[in-house]
Amino acid sequence: MFLSEKIRAIEPYVPGEQPPPGSMIKLNTNENPYPPSRAVEGAILGEIENLRLYPEINAERFLLAVAKIEGLKPENVFAGNGSDEVLSLCFPAFFGEGRPVRFPALSYSFYPSFAQLFSVPYGTAPMKGDDGLEIDPEALLAGGGVVLANPNAPSGRALPLTAVRRLAAALLARGEVLVVDEAYTAFGGESARPLIEEFPNLLVVRTLSKDHSLAGLRVGYALGEKGLIDGLRRVKDSFNSYPLDRLAIAAATAAIEDGAYTKACIEKIVATRDWFYGEALKRGFTGQNSKTNFLFLRHGEREGAWLYDELKKRRILVRRFARPGIEEYLRISVGTREEMAAMLRALDEILGGGGKP
Repeated sequence: MFLSEKIRAIEPYVPGEQPPPGSMIKLNTNENPYPPSRAVEGAILGEIENLRLYPEINAERFLLAVAKIEGLKPENVFAGNGSDEVLSLCFPAFFGEGRPVRFPALSYSFYPSFAQLFSVPYGTAPMKGDDGLEIDPEALLAGGGVVLANPNAPSGRALPLTAVRRLAAALLARGEVLVVDEAYTAFGGESARPLIEEFPNLLVVRTLSKDHSLAGLRVGYALGEKGLIDGLRRVKDSFNSYPLDRLAIAAATAAIEDGAYTKACIEKIVATRDWFYGEALKRGFTGQNSKTNFLFLRHGEREGAWLYDELKKRRILVRRFARPGIEEYLRISVGTREEMAAMLRALDEILGGGGKP
């Protein structure tokens, strides 16, 4: 009754289920199965006495750390409350009335919600490939700017850097922005970071939730030309000048500076992913291997909804999207080797015990 017409019409993003910690083997929201760097604990404890003070307005400490690692200036880095917030700010900053945006038909389902919230006209580019899970770069250029998850979610597939370069060049020629969401790039994709100096219309968005094990902290950032970063700050400072608190700034800085630990965790996750993928194929699953920390697979003989329910009965939680065309797929986050072995044991029990065809 009291809601605006716009809010009543929006279809909000539906996040993955969050059961109490330790109650299930949780393979549904693509979290890192390993704890963050030990440096994070010390950084948080060292900042507690300063909590009476507001945090840095632009998370300057964190920007400096990221800029140093990326070979950029702090003015080329923006920090936000998770990459979801950073991505949301892109919509009013770069798109709007007379400036539509386009993204793949099968991609992160927050994008259309952002577009609706900020009254941005949008279109979706049809997928291609035998299974309908491949991104068609040419279809993305049908009109407006582009938001691209690369690697894509939930498919886990990635475009090569050459394709991203062509997109950036085509969009630059007509004065449009390309936002590349690199939430999963660390696990096997090619980052668009090397293209930033060449393309002033390119913004790369990342999160510390996946590769840095900080999903519970909510820190994301963007890399790009100063004009794009200034645009994001204009939007941010129009409603919240302090999106990152002092604990988040301190912890995120410590985490991003411990590159050796992050690299070691990624290597373990990739090795476990590749091993599990091979084992899943032996059990009748189909689909491509992934460039992310999850797999998107379907079984050749059993229904996706039934498999999802049977796994949940055994206290293993995966993600299933009840959307035509992908309703038979399960998105399976990569946990520890032990968790994935437990998943395989559960599948052997389920698949060996009969059930729906």
